[in-house]
Amino acid sequence: MTHYKHWQTLYINVNLATMTDGSHSYGEIRQAALAISAGKIVWLGKQSDLPASLSSPSFDLLFDNLEVIDGKGQWLTPGLIDCHTHLVYGGNRANEFEMRLQGKSYEEIASAGGGIVSTVSATRKASEQELLASALPRLTALHQQGVTTIEIKSGYGLDTINEIKMLKVAGLLAKELPVTIKRTFLGAHALPTEYKDDAEGYLDVVCNEMLPQVVSEKLADAVDVFCEGIGFSLEQTQRVFEAAQAHNLPVKVHAEQLSNLGGSALAASYGALSSDHIEFLDETGIKAMKKSGMTAVLLPGAFYFLRETQIPPIALLRKHKVPMAVATDANPGTSPIHNIHLMLNMACTLFKLTPCEALAGITCYGAKALRLNDSKGQLAVGYDADIALWNIEQPAELCYQFGVNPLTSLYQAGKKVI
Repeated sequence: MTHYKHWQTLYINVNLATMTDGSHSYGEIRQAALAISAGKIVWLGKQSDLPASLSSPSFDLLFDNLEVIDGKGQWLTPGLIDCHTHLVYGGNRANEFEMRLQGKSYEEIASAGGGIVSTVSATRKASEQELLASALPRLTALHQQGVTTIEIKSGYGLDTINEIKMLKVAGLLAKELPVTIKRTFLGAHALPTEYKDDAEGYLDVVCNEMLPQVVSEKLADAVDVFCEGIGFSLEQTQRVFEAAQAHNLPVKVHAEQLSNLGGSALAASYGALSSDHIEFLDETGIKAMKKSGMTAVLLPGAFYFLRETQIPPIALLRKHKVPMAVATDANPGTSPIHNIHLMLNMACTLFKLTPCEALAGITCYGAKALRLNDSKGQLAVGYDADIALWNIEQPAELCYQFGVNPLTSLYQAGKKVI
């Protein structure tokens, strides 16, 4: 621990939801204090346990530049983490929204040339600056709701030039806003029209051309695959995983959203970070995920927007103690939602998570899904000082309502950013 004379920021008169105990409790510390130095949390606990010298009326004389913040009885949580998004893309798919309301299914829209392929066309036409300009308001909305870390996937380029372009834009967003951005290469998202009947040929490009260039330019932190009937088969998914493994990149998977192909169990055999969507996941897949230490990422926005009826196997995930993260899945076709507070509410109302489980899903377990659980997602000594201050009376309020933003201030790496 940094000696208290070197503290730079001290929160007093606050309540802490440390989220250090996962989904079992908020890790509450009431009437607390928290100290920051060099971008890290260096002390936290009951305010009455602060060093005795800090109780002196002249304690500020002991410090060169200590900022003392009176939290006025509000709540501190870790900065929020959105661990699954597709924020960078061209165009929009409002027309498909209308088609779905007229009775067309996700599969019918995709087979008619809509879905991911329509976004690919718009994304390819857009320049880096146009993609940056369209993505920035989406990221800004999430940041202003308390998000300090976000994952952004590629997958709307579906050729080397445009996949690289998307990942570069995701990196540029980190220069526009004080948000930690993790990038995921999702070249195996769908088949582009030029490879409509040649999945293996397209995967040749993904594995032998796109991925090596992504790695050489250090543009991705992980590799993802859409393993589904309208996406890629188990064998094809495995091929991409093998290529990722050869380049020492961790994998994750979109799986069991529309059917149960066993994608989660396959991903578990490769030590994947997470399996995402998982509405049709079975107990065999859950056991495999537990054994390999994977995180289940729940995406209630897509469930809601597609008007699905198959709820993820929450009870089985609890039974086998698989961590459950929650994310927006912000994307143009199936979850055009950029509201992390709404995801908290939906996780509770649609998927029947407890408020504590939901909040863990966008803090400690969101961090775990991105392999950041040793530095983010908790209020703990040694962790990054990504901290949100909320004008609430209890943590459950963050799940209870949305539309009124209770965020008072936001710190990233110890610096006030909101």
